[in-house]
Amino acid sequence: MNKIIFLFILFLTASPVFALERDYFVEKTLASNLYSKPETNLNYNYESVESIPIKLQITKNISTKKGKVYEGQNIEFKTIEDVFYNNEILLKRGTIVKARVETYINRGMNGIPATIIIDNFEIPNIKKEKLKSIYIKKGANRTIFVLPVKWALTPLPPTGSFTNIIIGGHAKITNKDKITIYYYPHWGNKLIDYNIDILKL
Repeated sequence: MNKIIFLFILFLTASPVFALERDYFVEKTLASNLYSKPETNLNYNYESVESIPIKLQITKNISTKKGKVYEGQNIEFKTIEDVFYNNEILLKRGTIVKARVETYINRGMNGIPATIIIDNFEIPNIKKEKLKSIYIKKGANRTIFVLPVKWALTPLPPTGSFTNIIIGGHAKITNKDKITIYYYPHWGNKLIDYNIDILKL
């Protein structure tokens, strides 16, 4: 019994010491150069709403079926019409545009569909920071009718779990899909430092 009381008193005494050591270690670690604040891009203007649509179609169909899609996969599109800016041709029809599968989400239970997210488009003579280019393609979403059935069956366990076997649809991108991304010609122009101009007045 005395040993239990002794250990209990030792625990109460030692706990604050360990807590102080832990806090000291955390503060020192965060104060070190191991972590740095992310840089904020303040030198560029992304406020312009003027945009040029670029219509694309994939050159080779891809599908999540049979594991044929993976993150980091390089794919190619081509422009389906000429693209003009300031009455000059910016891109000719058939221009190859490279892109990448940034995220792949496999289909799941209860009708959740597979999802392919495409980005990192590379267009000749156009900087990436001037593009609004993310494209998302999903498979058949069966949750619309699966979830109401699941909720209705939930009060009768385990019948609510029966809907788990219903899987969402595969996602695929074919040359029938018309994909539109946008080129913002004025994005990237340096901002005017209004504070300095006001001081000069």
